[in-house]
Amino acid sequence: MRYNFTMRKTVTIIAFFIVIVLAGFIGIKELENGEPAYIEYQTERGKTIRLYTPQANGTIKSPLVIKGEARGNWFFEASFPITLVDWDGLIIAESYATAEGDWMTTEFVPFTATLEFKKPTYKNNGALILQKDNPSGLPEHDDALEIPIFFSE
Repeated sequence: MRYNFTMRKTVTIIAFFIVIVLAGFIGIKELENGEPAYIEYQTERGKTIRLYTPQANGTIKSPLVIKGEARGNWFFEASFPITLVDWDGLIIAESYATAEGDWMTTEFVPFTATLEFKKPTYKNNGALILQKDNPSGLPEHDDALEIPIFFSE
């Protein structure tokens, strides 16, 4: 009986360490240059946005720093709108992401934005919406990426 208990305990400890090691491999990695890796998201129209922060279903607090990369044609005059909404779609904060490089390209361009907001008093979930800047106003040029988020306590 003692042997089985010791064996189960050993197997449990080994399994625990394997899970910890795997979690490290599955988590967000750093690129070779030491920068944190991004997660690629698809917009409503199938375009790719790379986000470093925040991540989908992540917990956020004010001020929220948003970092990522979008193709140059996502910007107009080196910016695009960002909106933070609560669970019911009520706008909590609005701002613009700003390109950190030459945005007149079809390649990925780094961007940053900062949103300051008050945490909603009811429910703790919402969404961060990154909108393609569309100066033409034509609906066929509209596009957006909606990232579900949670507000920290």
